[in-house]
Amino acid sequence: MKYENIILAILVIVIIVAPLAMYSGLGEDQGYFGGSDDQGSDGVSETGYEPWFSSFWEPPSGEIESLLFAVQAAIGAIIIGYFFGYWRGQGKEE
Repeated sequence: MKYENIILAILVIVIIVAPLAMYSGLGEDQGYFGGSDDQGSDGVSETGYEPWFSSFWEPPSGEIESLLFAVQAAIGAIIIGYFFGYWRGQGKEE
């Protein structure tokens, strides 16, 4: 049992260190670690698509945009957590 934990710890370390060693010093400028949002927007812009509406409000900064996204994610997590808790509570009640 003790050796299994050591082997698992070594495996976790290798999984974490290997990508960092392989892509050391390379970033988004070289095409690594780019997100799917960037690839999708580039693909759409290549087709010549023009949006048929624009946002009625732009956040004043990237920090505000990140804050709003985090609040939206937190509200969603609270709702999902509530329903999972309710469902589990109903199961224990029976």
